[in-house]
Amino acid sequence: MSDFVLPETHYALSGDVNIAYQVMGDGPVDLVLVPGLISHVEYLHELPGYTAALRRLSRFARVVTFDKRGQGLSDRMSGAPSLEQRMDDVRVVMDSIGSARAILIGFSEGAAMSVLFAATYPERVPHLVLVGAWVRASVPDDVWREFLERAVKAWGTGQVLKPVFKSQATNADAVAQLAKLERFSSSPGTLRTYLTLNRQIDVSSILPQLRIPTLVLHRRTDAQVNVAIGREIAEQIPGARYIEYPDGDHAFWTGDIESLLLDIEEFVTGHRDSALPDLERVRATVLFTDIVDSTQRAAQMGDEKWRKLLDQHDRVAGQMVENHRGKLVKSTGDGILATFDGPGRGVKCALSFGAAARQIGLPLRAGLHAGEIEVRGRVMAQSGSNEVLVSRVVTDLVAGAGLKFSERGSFELKGLPGRWDLFAASM
Repeated sequence: MSDFVLPETHYALSGDVNIAYQVMGDGPVDLVLVPGLISHVEYLHELPGYTAALRRLSRFARVVTFDKRGQGLSDRMSGAPSLEQRMDDVRVVMDSIGSARAILIGFSEGAAMSVLFAATYPERVPHLVLVGAWVRASVPDDVWREFLERAVKAWGTGQVLKPVFKSQATNADAVAQLAKLERFSSSPGTLRTYLTLNRQIDVSSILPQLRIPTLVLHRRTDAQVNVAIGREIAEQIPGARYIEYPDGDHAFWTGDIESLLLDIEEFVTGHRDSALPDLERVRATVLFTDIVDSTQRAAQMGDEKWRKLLDQHDRVAGQMVENHRGKLVKSTGDGILATFDGPGRGVKCALSFGAAARQIGLPLRAGLHAGEIEVRGRVMAQSGSNEVLVSRVVTDLVAGAGLKFSERGSFELKGLPGRWDLFAASM
């Protein structure tokens, strides 16, 4: 939305090293995202889906991101900091924002650091979430040296991060962004130092000792960290809850992320914020459709033929929504209102429904938005015949899901503040 302002970068002093961090939201609980191998708290907002994911989490929490020492906007340093030193960076960031207790979300390499912090300061970590996690090096000795040299040589070209964003590996523009992220996060020499250090990481012996409610999340198609590692981690942590998703990248903010974020919210707060309180306001992906020129078509066809065609329309609508795991809230006479727990499924449903409706001679227009809005079809009202329009929030959330979007412009939507960027969706 046009009134959103990116969070400011602040610094916390850890010994003599300045740690860069950002804070988003003001919820009753604190979430600290512990990053993987690389990070850059400001440039990551340039990547599709990242900001939207943090905003979604900030609905119920104060969300904190930071760059580990030697990376991103934190101080560069000579030598390799130990895992204990890096772990202390979490503590100083929490102290800097006045956080006595915080849920840690350890992503990728950040899982090991999170596990160590939770075991060291259990009184400060009420819940632990591990996403795409690994806790010990897994590259075999006989290929390690070749792997290291290849990674350092390719650093800054985007090639190293391709497995992290596998769905974007053939997208030249996306790879250019990843190349920039690599360069912004660290130098090739720093990468060599960190990879060498990470090879020594092994906190697996700590896992059985954890007595903190833990949620382990992993995607079956993770090309960076094999799903078997996530399963093994969950098995070793007493009472851990494990959830596996059928598809998606290693980077947790890409693709269909709504289910993952809802699972985190439920684990942290005890409820999922996807239920409809009423038909006027929703917190989900909302699809609104109608038949183009329905009044004129009804007059031309006559009541009986028109009613039979509408019945066929409603049957197709119900089938399409069910096929895409949505909820058909109501029929509006010449359209539908449906909700989805994932924006990618909502967009694909709209496109499939439009194609099926054309086969029975009914041109549709559709609009989608993800977030809390009044449901009156305002996005749809800008849509043309046989067109699916979505808000920018939807495009951010479905990045990497195989959908294409073209800009339609910025609009003032009746009854809603500001201007809204809208996009036409296609497969």
